[in-house]
Amino acid sequence: MDHESPHRDQERGPAAFQTNDALLDALRIPQQGRVFSLALPRFHGMPLFASHPPFEVSMYRTPLGLRGDGEEPWGPVNEVNLGYMAEVTSGTSHSGAHVDALAHMTIGPDDHWYAGVSAHEHLGDRGPKVGDASKLPHFVTRGVLLDVPGYRGVDALGAGEPIYADELQAVTQHQETEVRPGDVVMIRTGYLSKWPDPEALARHRTAGPDISAAKWLLDAGVVATGTDTETYEVQPAPDLGSPANPQPVHTLLLIEEGIYLFESIYLEEIAREGVHEFLFIALPTKIEGGTGSMLDPVAII
Repeated sequence: MDHESPHRDQERGPAAFQTNDALLDALRIPQQGRVFSLALPRFHGMPLFASHPPFEVSMYRTPLGLRGDGEEPWGPVNEVNLGYMAEVTSGTSHSGAHVDALAHMTIGPDDHWYAGVSAHEHLGDRGPKVGDASKLPHFVTRGVLLDVPGYRGVDALGAGEPIYADELQAVTQHQETEVRPGDVVMIRTGYLSKWPDPEALARHRTAGPDISAAKWLLDAGVVATGTDTETYEVQPAPDLGSPANPQPVHTLLLIEEGIYLFESIYLEEIAREGVHEFLFIALPTKIEGGTGSMLDPVAII
């Protein structure tokens, strides 16, 4: 993962080219030895982006089932009635805290994604062949929290409220926080403070960064950014542009620039503790053909 400078290739974004020195600098951030989870538990019936398949956990093997089926995994000698349980977990990789792979979003008549890779050439029946989840880098870097509701003095932003570039700049000044090249920047909207109440969540779906904020983050040199919402960016988009684009932020950051997007990241605890700078660790599961990876990331101070 040590390269002299970021390169634009078909498989990885700038996050994959962190230098050894940058990694060591990030590892020096923790001073207290405190670890904060940035994910909430996943469960049957959990709230998800509307068009995603549901998250399911089904038992595949149980002690009673093994006996009922006459199965003997260890052979006939089992005087202690040893059994086991195993489950099948199904759903999208975009369930709960997750990161989008570069192949997650497509655009144009050729359905292309980052670096001009096209679904017409690089998509099989088992998923994308280029820029899929098996190519996701690990994230061990400096993390920054920009707490927008904290800056505004509210519990959570209202439904569809945009976060503009000038407000992100104001939040950094208010927190006395600096965004540096190579950072992963998390933007809190307060959405997950209502988890998992569907009616309460609906009143706050979906605030988030607009296109000006995306450009601000890009200019700051971030390699990834995330929010506590299911769509990262504000929805509906306040400026669709021409031709109309319902998700201009995903288009700019993920498709055009290869900046990884984290979604449904739990930021309530670090916000309450006033944590604005931390060591961020997220290790994606490398699944060929995946369009993202569920995560259980942590912030360490």
